[in-house]
Parts: sequence; C-alpha cells; structure tokens
Amino acid sequence: MFDGYDSCSEDTSSSSSSEESEEEVAPLPANLPIIKNNGQVYTYPDGKSGMATCEMCGMVGVRDAFYSKTKRFCSVSCSRSYSSNSKKASILARLQGKPPTKKAKVLQKQPLVAKLAAYAQYQATLQNQAKTKAVSVEGFSWGNYINSNSFIAAPVACFKHAPMGTCWGDISENVRIEVPNTDCSLPTKVFWIAGIIKLAGYNALLRYEGFENDSSLDFWCNICGSDIHPVGWCAASGKPLVPPRTVQHKYTNWKAFLVKRLTGAKTLPPDFSQKVSESMQYPFKPCMRVEVVDKRHLCRTRVAVVESVIGGRLRLVYEESEDRTDDFWCHMHSPLIHHIGWSRSIGHRFKRSDITKKQDGHFDTPPHLFAKVKEVDQSGEWFKEGMKLEAIDPLNLSTICVATIRKVLADGFLMIGIDGSEAADGSDWFCYHATSPSIFPVGFCEINMIELTPPRGYTKLPFKWFDYLRETGSIAAPVKLFNKDVPNHGFRVGMKLEAVDLMEPRLICVATVTRIIHRLLRIHFDGWEEEYDQWVDCESPDLYPVGWCQLTGYQLQPPASQSSRENQSASSKQKKKAKSQQYKGHKKKRKMPVGKKPVSLSSLPMTGGVRRSFSGDEELTPPPYRTLPAQTALEAFPPPSTSREFRPSLKTVTTSQLKEELLDGEDYSFLQGASDQESNGSATFYIKQEP
Repeated sequence: MFDGYDSCSEDTSSSSSSEESEEEVAPLPANLPIIKNNGQVYTYPDGKSGMATCEMCGMVGVRDAFYSKTKRFCSVSCSRSYSSNSKKASILARLQGKPPTKKAKVLQKQPLVAKLAAYAQYQATLQNQAKTKAVSVEGFSWGNYINSNSFIAAPVACFKHAPMGTCWGDISENVRIEVPNTDCSLPTKVFWIAGIIKLAGYNALLRYEGFENDSSLDFWCNICGSDIHPVGWCAASGKPLVPPRTVQHKYTNWKAFLVKRLTGAKTLPPDFSQKVSESMQYPFKPCMRVEVVDKRHLCRTRVAVVESVIGGRLRLVYEESEDRTDDFWCHMHSPLIHHIGWSRSIGHRFKRSDITKKQDGHFDTPPHLFAKVKEVDQSGEWFKEGMKLEAIDPLNLSTICVATIRKVLADGFLMIGIDGSEAADGSDWFCYHATSPSIFPVGFCEINMIELTPPRGYTKLPFKWFDYLRETGSIAAPVKLFNKDVPNHGFRVGMKLEAVDLMEPRLICVATVTRIIHRLLRIHFDGWEEEYDQWVDCESPDLYPVGWCQLTGYQLQPPASQSSRENQSASSKQKKKAKSQQYKGHKKKRKMPVGKKPVSLSSLPMTGGVRRSFSGDEELTPPPYRTLPAQTALEAFPPPSTSREFRPSLKTVTTSQLKEELLDGEDYSFLQGASDQESNGSATFYIKQEP
C-alpha cells in the first residue's frame, strides 16, 4: 500500500522471497521512540521492524513475537508444517522431472486455533448484527438526536445499578481507543486509532487519528461494544493497524505520527472489555420465584416467576397465569419485589396462590439477592397510624399528594393511602419504607415550590396544611423520621437519559431531567406533554444511561412524533373536563405504542371511590403512539462475578513514568429551603412546619 504498511497491503502475498524471508531482522535503532502502554512496549507496523505475516497460515502479527530468527512463522507448529509440506512438494517435483526450487509452494493450511477464532468472530458478528437490528427504532439515533440539538447526557457514573456504573473511571474526551477502520477497502477487518470527541452515556463520538479538524468521518459508537479496545490491543493481538483511505496520503511515516500523537495520551484499562462483561452478569435467573406487588391491588403481593432477564430487568409472570401473559416488569433492585416469605414476616397483605406446590423447575430466589433497606429503630418515637405526610402517588407519578399512614408494619415499612381517593376496603393502599425517598414531611412541597395535590373534594383552596390538620384532627409525621440524605448524584437539569415509563413499566423511553429537588428528579418523556412527567429518585433502578438499550438489546421508545402529539392533543381536548384546582391526580391517559400489546395494569374495582389502577387509568382512551418494532429478549446471563468493586483509571501512553492527572469533581451545596436545587452534594433539607 505504502511505505511502513507492506504487510497490510491489498497486494501483499503471504509468501516472500527467500532472500528477504531468511534475513535476520535488524534491531530497532536506539533512538527510535517507542510507545509504552500498561508497562508493555509495542511497535507499530513499519515493515520489518513492526509486523510480519506467517508464511504458513497467513496470520499477521507483531514481528518480535514470531518464531525463529527469520520471523517467517507465527508458531512452532507452522514452522514444522511448512517444512513438511516443502519436502512433499520437492519430492513431487522430482517425480515430475522438474528441478526443485528453493521457493516450494506450500499447502496453506490454517491451524485449528485460527479456525476456531475465525468461527467465534463470525458468530459474534452475527450476534452484533442481530442486536443492531433489534434495537434500531425507525431510524432513531441517539448520536444524531444529541448532535442536532446540542444536548448533553447524564454520565454513566450517575447510574450505580447500570453496567460499569461503579467502575466507569475517568473515561472522557480525548481518550484514545482502537476501533475497526471502516474507511478501508481491505477484505479483512482492520483497526485504527480514534479519539473521543464527545461522550453521551455509553455512546461516544469518535474521530480517526489523522483527520485533525476534519469531522467528515466522525461516527458514534457504544464504548462498551466488543470492537472497542485500548491502545496496544492490536499489537498484542496481532491485528493490523491501517490508516483510513481518506487520509493515508497525508503522511509517509505513520509510525512517527502515531508515536507523536499517542505519547502522553490516555486510553482504556487493558481489562476494560472483561469488566464490561462481568458487569452485565446478573444473579437472577429464569424460573426463580419472588413476591411482587399485585398490579391490580396495590395493598398486597403475589408470587411471580422470573420469565426472562434483560440487562438486570425482570419480566415476572404471576404464578397463576395459565397463558403466561399476566406479567410485570421491574428491575432486580426494585423495591417492589421481595423474597418468598417477606409479606408474612412484616405483616403485609398477601394473595395466596391456588397452586398448592411449586411447579417443576421453579425455585425460591435466595433472599440475599434482593435490595437491602436501611435498618431503623422503631422502639422510640416512630410513625403512627393516622399521621399525615406528603407522598408521590404511585398511580400518578407526576403528582405529590396529601397522604396518611394507614398501617405500620414491621422492619420500618408503612402502608400509605392518598387522601380523598382511597377505596373503602383499602385495596389501593401502597407500601413504602420509612427511608423511602418517595415520602416527605408536611410542608416539603411548599418549601421547594412544588404544587401539592390536595385531597379530592377538598374545597378550601388554596390548600393550607395548618387548616387541614386542624379540620381533620390529625398530626403531621415528625420531620426527623424522614430520610434527608442527599447523595452526590451528578445529575443536572437538561441531561438526557433512558427512563422506564413506570405507568407502563415494560417501556423504556427517551427522557430528560427537567427539575432537581435535592435527590428528587423530575423526568420528562421527550415528545410528550408534562402531564406524563414522573418524579423519580436519583438512585432509582428505573433510570439508565444513554445507550443502555443498545448495549443490552432492550427496545428503546423514541420521542413521540409531531403527528402523534397532535392526535393525542385532539383526543384529549374532546374528553377533557373543566380544570379544577381541587384535584389534579389520576387524570392522565397512558401512552401506548399502537400495534403492540400493552402491559396494561387493569383498573381496580372499588367501592366508594374512584377506579384506580397501577397505570393511573380512569377508563380513558389512551393517546396514539408511534408504531415500533417488537421487543426482543436476550438469553439468560451467567452468574455474577465477585470482582464488582473494580474502579479502573485510564492508562496513559507515555515514554516515561506513568502519570495521570485526575480531576476531582466539584462539591456543591445548596441553600436551605430554595426550590429547583441543582445541587448534588451531601446535605439535608429543612422543612418548616406550622404549629
């Protein structure tokens, strides 16, 4: 092709002349700069001193790693096979009356290891192609969406439950990696080095080295993909580094160019791909039995069986479902699932299954796999039945409502009801732990300028807690009993992410953080009205980085199209009743993809109250939604690794001692009582309570 890349040329032959092949390789000049990476020294392709091609199997690799002084073969077996085939060819030539030649043509037989490696690569390519087809959504691309609107995405480190969330390290812009070279006409896969221009969750905008300020061939890819490697991987694996065809004429000595560009640069840790694989192994397996909230009666739990696991998300099928369509989606760290026997241990209502014994192959999930709740001391001052508080309505997550503690359970769990809309039999009470970030002291909304939804039918407006407590003869739950910890979560207003629509929990949508109140996030689903927004905790397992769906093979719901919004608005206007300040909850219609079977959460039969279900429906027609391809499920994942505490730091490519300069994140604090706090530093919030 050109000087320095002979072994990678399209015209290169697997055999070379005897004179060249039998020469000893001249040692590298002492003054030649080399590239150090992770303590190992590599040289890049520059003919004799860089790469070599095995004359037996055709494998391209680092010349220094080849067998014998002549560096003609990659291994002892290839050398012996070549010698044996040469003798056979020489004898055959003599029998045919031909003079033997020094360059006898040999049989090009690939070793078994090479065949297995080629087959494995072929299978991986097929899987990647299938995954790409599965997650593409009518042309929606996170890269184009972010570039065209100059959006920013929440960092992976904000999502501790997501793959690599606890060990993302210092991956940032200007980090160099080795990626497949798509601007090349060679028949085999070759690689080149690219730098990260912009990060958006797992996705990175990359630019090949040599393009300088030319962005014509910039491309987006998932950093956790199987074809992404640290600098030095090609040299260690015997893969050729070939510059893109568009810029190959710019330099005659690409080796010197790479040395200059990469010295002092940072790259991925050497075991990055291994850690990605380990972080995507999940302990939950199909056929495990759990207790999960009954989506038709929130006040009780039922037994369900894990049907499938995708990226840590569980599709649970209620045990009594004969056709296995009565299901429920949640993350394995969700507070809605528990081990078998949990309900009895704390005094929670439980629906007994008609199935007298476990089905064949089903087994109880070990209790240690479930998310642990903080231990509390209930012996002293504690919550009592009848106390008032503010709570996120699980049936309408866009609202924070006036609520009452209806029952105190063991281990710090509480049964809570929404004032003014409870069923007479308490079938819509819901369970929150005392440390739950979804319950708040009286006055929280007023202090933080959030609209509090008053009880249905309450006429004294604007709502005042002091008057309401006096009229109902109630007391407010003490402020000191609530969870006031605010972690350093890292979210900022305007950040993009992928979020579960908790009203339709099998859907994961393109979303934006629109408000931050301490640890509470207001999540807006792009393309939809604000009435579909949801209040979610910053550590919720239902939030994911940009690119999570692509990484795990889960179906991503794109932003609603303009036509969908217009149709939804028209339908909404025909059915909309006059607005009233008295009640804002449970009015919204759920968004469901047209043509897809929804995981509908059936309405709750009630007496003396409004019909309420886990989906928040009130017998209203759902608005139209974009038609999307069917969701595909991944296979079960192997058991989790025990090395999840890995916290890598980027490796610096340098000619001297390894040096890394890590920037510590800024610490933020916020004013007490202010609204729309964008802080994420550890702090507590102050609630002013009227007498």
